[in-house]
Amino acid sequence: MQHLWIDTDMGFDDLAAVLLVAAQPSWQIDGLSLVAGNAPLAVVIDNALRSAAYFGWRMPIHAGRDRPLACALVTAQNILGLDAMASAGRSLPLARSPLASTDAVAALSTYLAAAAAPVTILALGPLTNVAAVLLARPDLASQVGQLLWMGGSAGPGNHSAAAEFNAAVDPESVQTVLDHQLPLRMVGLDACRQVRVHAQDAQALRALGTERAGLLADLLLGYVRIASPDGTLPMALYDPTAAAALVTPQGMQWRAAHMVVELAGHHTRGMTVLEWRVPRRAQANVWVASLADETLLRAPVLDGLASAASA
Repeated sequence: MQHLWIDTDMGFDDLAAVLLVAAQPSWQIDGLSLVAGNAPLAVVIDNALRSAAYFGWRMPIHAGRDRPLACALVTAQNILGLDAMASAGRSLPLARSPLASTDAVAALSTYLAAAAAPVTILALGPLTNVAAVLLARPDLASQVGQLLWMGGSAGPGNHSAAAEFNAAVDPESVQTVLDHQLPLRMVGLDACRQVRVHAQDAQALRALGTERAGLLADLLLGYVRIASPDGTLPMALYDPTAAAALVTPQGMQWRAAHMVVELAGHHTRGMTVLEWRVPRRAQANVWVASLADETLLRAPVLDGLASAASA
């Protein structure tokens, strides 16, 4: 059994990523920490606790930072909807599981300090919680065996011309992670856009015929319609691609690079700047997802949704 901690700004693609990991018999989610990003923290908490109640999650859930380290919060509600879970119909029931704590930074610190071996963190939003741990307890950096993050870009951005959303929301947190030399694997926009989901995938999910299948199909179709209102275009699987790369490592190829984050540029703040000429020009400090096998990485995403729909 492999153990991990998931840090998330719970929208639909985060939910799909958690369901993917939860469906893996060889992985156990030891904790879930929540961070503002897709939506304000109160909305993220509501999404996570409603998801936990509906799908029967047993891992402790901790509320984390409600704002970036050094700037005002910007959300993706203009794209994802006020609840960050755009749907073609139904939404999660209102029943909520309890929150384990309101201090995710302390909870993650305790988890790392108690770990017998370096642990895996799957980060699906801004890196604010992780950075806050490092700033408070720099000695815990050595307890992270792998930080696999959906964020950044090796090319153009989506929040701006230069910056990917998770990086742009809190670029200081990304640079803090780099400064503390965590073993970072970045699954950026360019890799995620190689793994896509279609309206037909929602139809196949709905055909399972259960109540959960219908709800998840509505959420999946709502997600697909972000790319095109009529659902005719495929939509990139962002957070689930990072989770799939974790549990199906043969599905992703990686390149070593040296990365810094632009913190000051008026047009480029949040840009993940990559120097590929390693070790000639700089020492590598990140592995960057480069070439995705769409077939291999789509499979655990769709299987995770189907498993949750059938349970």
